[in-house]
Amino acid sequence: MTMRLRLLAPLLAAALIAAGCSESGESPAPDVLRVGLPAPASTNPADVHDDAGRLVTSALWTPLADYDPATGKTTPRAAESISSADRTTWTVKLKDGGKFHDGTPVTAQSYVDTWKAVEQEGWQGSRVLKGLLRAKEITAPDPLTIRLVLDRPSGQIPALLSSPALVPLPASALASRDWARFFSLPVGNGPFRLEGGFQPTGAKLVRVADAPGKARVIELKIGDATALYDGVKSGKLDLSTVVPGERHDAMHADFAQRHVMWALPNVSYLGFPLTAPHFSDATVRHGFALGVDRAALEAGVLDRQVDPAKSLLPPAVAPGERSSTCRPCTFDAGAGKSLLTQAEFPAAPVHFGQSQSRWLRPLAEQTAKAAGVPLAPEPGQGPFAIDLDLVTPSPQEVLTKIVELTGYQSDGFADLLKSAEETEAADSGEVYRLVENQLLRDLPVAPLWSGHEHAVWAERVGEVKATTFGGVDLSAVTVR
Repeated sequence: MTMRLRLLAPLLAAALIAAGCSESGESPAPDVLRVGLPAPASTNPADVHDDAGRLVTSALWTPLADYDPATGKTTPRAAESISSADRTTWTVKLKDGGKFHDGTPVTAQSYVDTWKAVEQEGWQGSRVLKGLLRAKEITAPDPLTIRLVLDRPSGQIPALLSSPALVPLPASALASRDWARFFSLPVGNGPFRLEGGFQPTGAKLVRVADAPGKARVIELKIGDATALYDGVKSGKLDLSTVVPGERHDAMHADFAQRHVMWALPNVSYLGFPLTAPHFSDATVRHGFALGVDRAALEAGVLDRQVDPAKSLLPPAVAPGERSSTCRPCTFDAGAGKSLLTQAEFPAAPVHFGQSQSRWLRPLAEQTAKAAGVPLAPEPGQGPFAIDLDLVTPSPQEVLTKIVELTGYQSDGFADLLKSAEETEAADSGEVYRLVENQLLRDLPVAPLWSGHEHAVWAERVGEVKATTFGGVDLSAVTVR
């Protein structure tokens, strides 16, 4: 089973001017940064699930806050503060003076109206507003205040509101609802504005406010991963936000310390049909989980673009490091077979569910062989693929979706998950780990892997940092 929401693709070919990306390898101006990336699938911040789209939208928009799931710490960005006395009524105070690139003010009403549009359009951000915030009331009592009243206490609001999918749109876009036109030349509230729009070959970002030592102009160059990597090596580009799998080993020699890796906001699981007779026993589910050789799949069909799971919660939302080993995350075919024998699993053929995921078929063949069971050619009730693209850095999103997709129920689990949600974000990590431990014991899903991305850069570039939900922070990069 794959969770994918529709994207609103920008009109790349309908740009107004060409991007000024040099192909000659000549040295650019000191304040110009040439960045290579794949073609963004969307420039709609509320409907992005690709890293190139996140890179562009994070340059064009500033979220309310940045949230670190490992510590529960919120760092205000467009917001001055996010606070609550009872975790049911939340108040967001905006920083004064915020403006869109068209010069119009960013107000609390900008957010309220944008969030209504996000819900109505069914973009990815609506998952936060409808399924996670559970707000009975979202209002703007004054131009700098957003007020949320929830249907029950939640300590996860700072994490949810930090989602890049909840950034504001200007009144002109909300009035016209001509989304194709707007997102071909989007107007945000971030550190850069898009000049002219996208060409099939790239685009140009211009910094809104002066920042000495930082790039004033970002020239975006669209290409495939290998060409972009080689472009940085040859001097035609200053930075590439992708590294092909076959260059992972060479990257360390080619770029020494000039490379960085970060976790992507996605995660994959092997789900189990809990109501099917053969898979109702957790021992059986553990047997199949131990038959998955994640490292072999990572080096093969997944082209080294993922990290094999070490926990049920992915790095993008994990509240701190696990202190214990994730046994179902390991490959141990012998132990897996023993568990299936112990559970008296029949030697009947097993069908792995239909899916667009390119990894399901090779995983099915590998796991069936390890478990010593034949593959069934016809559809039936068997393990299925789950690919989740995350919108928020809160563990609540992952756990809620696992329950929804598998129908998992257990004594005390709903109360434990509710307790984790209600606990103040900075203190919720320990409770979320208890939730995770119960899921690892009952195993409605087997953790598989989460995605990662790389960037490499030239010697003239410095201060390259990346975040899960924004990719490389272009506003922080220095050039010389």
